[in-house]
Amino acid sequence: MDAEKRIADALVRAIRKLPDETEKLLLAAKANERGRGGRAALDAIADNLKAAERTGLPLCQDTGMFWCLASIGRDSSVSIGHLDSLIRRSCQRAAEEGYYRRSVVSDPIYSRINTGTNLPPVISYEVVDGSDVTLRFLLKGFGSENCSSVRMINPTAGEDGVVSAVLDMMEKAGGKPCPPVILGIGVGGTMDRAAFLSKKAFFVSDGNTGLEEKILSEVNKLGIGPGGLGGDNTALAVSVLSEPTHIAGLPVAMTVNCWAERKCCLVFKEGEL
Repeated sequence: MDAEKRIADALVRAIRKLPDETEKLLLAAKANERGRGGRAALDAIADNLKAAERTGLPLCQDTGMFWCLASIGRDSSVSIGHLDSLIRRSCQRAAEEGYYRRSVVSDPIYSRINTGTNLPPVISYEVVDGSDVTLRFLLKGFGSENCSSVRMINPTAGEDGVVSAVLDMMEKAGGKPCPPVILGIGVGGTMDRAAFLSKKAFFVSDGNTGLEEKILSEVNKLGIGPGGLGGDNTALAVSVLSEPTHIAGLPVAMTVNCWAERKCCLVFKEGEL
């Protein structure tokens, strides 16, 4: 299978079927939810998953904006120009073959004319060790993206300050991001870098399970619940990714994914591109 088809096929699957781990988390939430409204919302989500599998239609009418992180091994022979063109062609092919809703406007402020293609994608590049090229995609719906945020908190705030910032952002979000949600938390760097880390966190984390579990527990205590109808399961999972920052700052970014967590990751060995 050529690279373009491999990527496009993965992007089409991503809008039709949840990752296995996300589906397991939803089933667990459905089993332990005590709120009446929350149970009804989770029942509706379960029915939706079955309908998407049966019909091959997207999980949600908002099929999202393409977000891609291309991690290029420093020993790879692939050119960025070739890779950039491949990603764009693959996204276009997926949009055409997968019933993607056309949700991108060319001018964000004035005319807001729809591009008619769901393009262009948002692409970030980074250099990593080795010779592999890893492409990580989020299909980013904006019901949840609109609830994502960045806070520049006191540099001495520590773990409690990070948790408090996330709780404040989630309390303001309420039921708008279609909970139960998955949260990516980026800490450190600069304001923009923390936001980047919060999206990369859906694929890679620090492994700080203590902080992740603390945030998850506190968010679920908010009682927003599935569909914003009240209950135990406001969030399904939390992943934290951090890096060094300036002595005077502690940037904290939160990217919100709704329960329809559409993502995929593809690894290409040297010579496959």
